[in-house]
Amino acid sequence: MQQKGAIKIIEWEDLDKRKFYSLGVFMTLTTRATVYPASLIRTRLQVQKGKALYSGTFDAFCKILRAEGVQGLYRGFMVNTFTLISGQAYITTYELVRKYVSQYSPSNTVKSVVAGGAASLVAQTITVPIDVVSQHLMMQGQGEHLTRFKSKPKMMLAATKRRLTFGQTREITVQIFAADGFRGFYRGYVASLLTYIPNSALWWPFYHFYAEQLSLLAPSECPHLILQALAGPMAAATASTITNPMDVVRARVQVEGRSSVIETFKQLLAEEGVWGMTKGLSARIISSLPTSVLIVVGYETLKRLSLRAELIESRHW
Repeated sequence: MQQKGAIKIIEWEDLDKRKFYSLGVFMTLTTRATVYPASLIRTRLQVQKGKALYSGTFDAFCKILRAEGVQGLYRGFMVNTFTLISGQAYITTYELVRKYVSQYSPSNTVKSVVAGGAASLVAQTITVPIDVVSQHLMMQGQGEHLTRFKSKPKMMLAATKRRLTFGQTREITVQIFAADGFRGFYRGYVASLLTYIPNSALWWPFYHFYAEQLSLLAPSECPHLILQALAGPMAAATASTITNPMDVVRARVQVEGRSSVIETFKQLLAEEGVWGMTKGLSARIISSLPTSVLIVVGYETLKRLSLRAELIESRHW
């Protein structure tokens, strides 16, 4: 048995891959459904000029709920579920790169930084086209005047549900392709990489660092899963704060159809000052905290449930 004070990382070679992937899809879908409303609010806050529509996260939540109902908080969710593919690609890349880097460096920080960055690169390549469509769908309703592409007004109430799930997605997709071609689906790709690669590369080492520090402070009988559940949000808040300026630029590039990351950054700075770089930060942290708890508890539980049979007794929960 391992010593209770140290948190043992479950590595790729310790897992039963069939269990890992089948349980992983359910975990990813549950997590995305839980935090999607906060992601939608964050996008609208980042794209609006100043405080033209919403004064903050709570104000946006109340106004969207009042004007558009619960379904307004889930605009674009159906198309966003396709990011399940990128979620599995992210997990696989992270674990495989960790295993590869371990041949050259025993440092957990080095393995986490390199694997986290590589995983984000692969995932974003899959995710960006889905995000572009999803974000334009998020802006429909109260925020539709802030986006270039708009779905046509619904003509029949009986078709409302169908149009929300399929009709709007098709309309927005066709409009993006007509206006920008295939490249339109990768608008903001560079900005996404500049946001999410550093975010992922920072999150993993901070997560392991905070978990280890908490394990030194906590009683020896404290379950490791609790310490990891606390470390996840701490790492998310740290990484989100550092990378938020680039996230604001990414949202503007994708929704407003801009082509230059640098010009968008300069214009944002000129129009709204340094504080413009913090737009959506509270919504981002609010969404990242429960997301991190769910991801950490889900992911660490998933790995424990996916352990090869002969290793089950060797891990302290």
